[in-house]
Amino acid sequence: MLHRLTFLLVFVIASLALGGCNRVGLAYRNLDVIIPWTLNDYLDMNAGQKRWFNDTLQQHLAWHCTTQLPGYLEWLDRLQQMVDNHQVSDSALQSLTGEAKRAVTEIARAITPSAVHLLRGLDDQQVKDMNDALAKDLRKRQDEYLKPPLPQQVQERAERMSKRLDTWIGPLSASQQQRVTAWSAELGEQNQQWLDNRARWQGQFIDAVQQRHDADFAQKMQQLLVDREGLWTPEYREAYAQTETAARSLIVDLMAQSSVQQRQKLTHKIEGVRSDLKALKCLKAAAD
Repeated sequence: MLHRLTFLLVFVIASLALGGCNRVGLAYRNLDVIIPWTLNDYLDMNAGQKRWFNDTLQQHLAWHCTTQLPGYLEWLDRLQQMVDNHQVSDSALQSLTGEAKRAVTEIARAITPSAVHLLRGLDDQQVKDMNDALAKDLRKRQDEYLKPPLPQQVQERAERMSKRLDTWIGPLSASQQQRVTAWSAELGEQNQQWLDNRARWQGQFIDAVQQRHDADFAQKMQQLLVDREGLWTPEYREAYAQTETAARSLIVDLMAQSSVQQRQKLTHKIEGVRSDLKALKCLKAAAD
């Protein structure tokens, strides 16, 4: 989820396209429905846990809507100005992604105490079921992203990116498509590195939850959910930095090659995101 949000802020909240939803306001207003279902993929909560979770979720949503979303609107303003002025640069994107990371960290820090409370209340069967569900999810991702030979992985990664880009700027030109293909080839075995790190994190997470009654459990969750980069191996840290650099370079090049029509569509998308966010009741109430 954090990875998706980071990519979302890298390129006009593009991760929403991954979920098949292009209306930010609609998605945000239904987070109280979406999040429990997502959580239930890994955890089967009992009635009492669900009641507590729903109440706590509403509190987090209210906090996020009133304290965090105004900053997102300012972020979108700066992004739109970059697009309108046709001045999308690596340094500007690096600044915006830095803000995105800090926003993600702020969310993680705010929800971690609630996660600690919920996880501490699990019984042994729930922990086992969650472990099984996480392992199943990992196997599914490995089948999808690692089983194909590397050339097929590269091709499919380029196709996924092209599809996302089409949603936001329209059909790519031949030169833009070639740049996406080159970007995907440059990433090489990134699928392997990503899933190896995911598997490592999941193992550490389950180990911590199995010791959820220990005095240092909250500290372990803080590191796993907020300071997770501190758990990365040096190899993955280097690979992640290279992936970020490649992504910024791709966006800079694509925007440099973009047509007026593509930039107009992107601007329209940004305006749609801003309108959806401004329409949220919490922001209206804050403005009154």
